[in-house]
Amino acid sequence: MAFVPDRPPPSTAAVALATGIVGLVTGYFIGQGSSIGLFGGSKTSESMLARELDEDEDEDEDEDEAEDAKQEFSTFSDSNEECKLVLAVRTDLGMTKGKIAAQCSHATLACYKAFLRQSPDSSILKRWERYGQAKIAVQVKSEDDLLMLQAQAVSLGICAQVIHDAGRTQIASGSATVLGVGPAPKGMVDQVTGHLKLL
Repeated sequence: MAFVPDRPPPSTAAVALATGIVGLVTGYFIGQGSSIGLFGGSKTSESMLARELDEDEDEDEDEDEAEDAKQEFSTFSDSNEECKLVLAVRTDLGMTKGKIAAQCSHATLACYKAFLRQSPDSSILKRWERYGQAKIAVQVKSEDDLLMLQAQAVSLGICAQVIHDAGRTQIASGSATVLGVGPAPKGMVDQVTGHLKLL
């Protein structure tokens, strides 16, 4: 039989530290679950979130800003087609992969916020969320091409948000970097961006 030395009992400080860590982790996950309504509590409504976004509009902490084009979004109520969001990225600026990822994130959020401000109960937004929030990145060769796509999307009633860089890193201040088109039914978005190559 092998000799196994007796272990001293854990110190009170070690037990308290372990208990504190478990409590913090548990509290964090319970808080996250509550905030998205997993426990049947009051869930933040989209319209309430839209009001909060309006209040925070002047306190934008993002490096980049979306061009807030006031437009009316079509309901596309006659369509049951899956929805998608296309991110048209300017390739003439020479952005790094990380910069492109950040700009695309800004464009996605700008489109989402625009929907919440103008159509918080939109069936399009709900459909896009329900079916995986499809996002496709495509290439655009110039700012003129980007603005032409935006005008075309707006004319069809599709959300179209242009991101302008703040100029704190790689790109000149005010440069239009990415256009978010959608979310909208695939067929409608393809009328605007279907001819563009994937990024």
